[in-house]
Amino acid sequence: MIDTTAAPPSPATTSSTATGAGRVHSPYRRATDLLQRLAPGKMRIGFLIGAGCPLAIRVSGGDNTEPLIPEIHGLTALVKGHLDGDTELGNVAQTAWSRVTARGIPIPTVEDVLSHIRMLKSLCGSNGIDGFSEDQLSKLDHAICRQVREIVSKDLPTSGTPYHALASWIQAIPRDKPVEIFTTNYDLLLEQALESQRVPYFDGFVGSDSSFLDLESMAEDDLPARWTRLWKIHGSINWWITKQKKIRRSRDVVEGEQLLIYPSHLKYEQSRQMPYYAMLDRLRVFLRSDQCVLLICGYSFADEHINAYIGQGLAGNPNAACFAMIFNDRANVPQAVELAKRHANLSVLAADGGVIGT
Repeated sequence: MIDTTAAPPSPATTSSTATGAGRVHSPYRRATDLLQRLAPGKMRIGFLIGAGCPLAIRVSGGDNTEPLIPEIHGLTALVKGHLDGDTELGNVAQTAWSRVTARGIPIPTVEDVLSHIRMLKSLCGSNGIDGFSEDQLSKLDHAICRQVREIVSKDLPTSGTPYHALASWIQAIPRDKPVEIFTTNYDLLLEQALESQRVPYFDGFVGSDSSFLDLESMAEDDLPARWTRLWKIHGSINWWITKQKKIRRSRDVVEGEQLLIYPSHLKYEQSRQMPYYAMLDRLRVFLRSDQCVLLICGYSFADEHINAYIGQGLAGNPNAACFAMIFNDRANVPQAVELAKRHANLSVLAADGGVIGT
């Protein structure tokens, strides 16, 4: 539980609850600890921005307000609702969703469905597989990605959002090491916020007309420290696979190109040349660096692959610190709680309490 009566910056107190278990943490001490870690200009600072962050931006929606961009389950509901009404793909989409549910995922997300149909497509022969033809799987993949792009292609309000606050904070403090932002989101809100505050950033791509991925610059990381690094580890609504199997970044839509959202389906030889693993590797490198702090916000810890990178990084570097800011209660993020119980340098700060020092 959180003791909100504790006087700042007094030490956190330890006490037993009525059941004989539990610690009482002082939120003031936790806030002070976080501020002290973020303040030094020599510290490596990173942020992991999840799908919950756009929910903080409210826009008019009828009589009330609604999130600028829905979280993953809201996004999935909108995509599925559109596909269910599609005369060509409606039955195919419903069958795909039911197949994923039968695998033990009671509430599939678009990422679960994309992973499933892409796995089937990789195994599909001329006679099809599991009742799907290769053409149906390809069309469903493209249709899901198009709908995701349409839903999340939103403009950030001109000022005053948490995204602007983050960009302003990055700009205000000169640092020896660049700030690194990792995000699972496909939208362009971070790009818009950084550009509106005139914060230079590098996202792995170079060029202006049809930007291409520059793996060498990512690996060498020799750009100026004032350039923020932006790593979009689940793809983006402006990443495309060309007909030549190259990766480009552009707002332009070219017929026949595949939108690169949740790019888990690429073959090994392709994945070595594309952003997904290269940007996940940047998370590994970041957590291995001395005196680093990773602040997590809006991430539900539902991605086991990312969780493994975080756990391995924290286990291998006792000087790393990670703070997970949870909007809801601890019960909503069981994976985060379990991870924090195994790693003393991961602090989970939730609405109803925290996990501090395991």
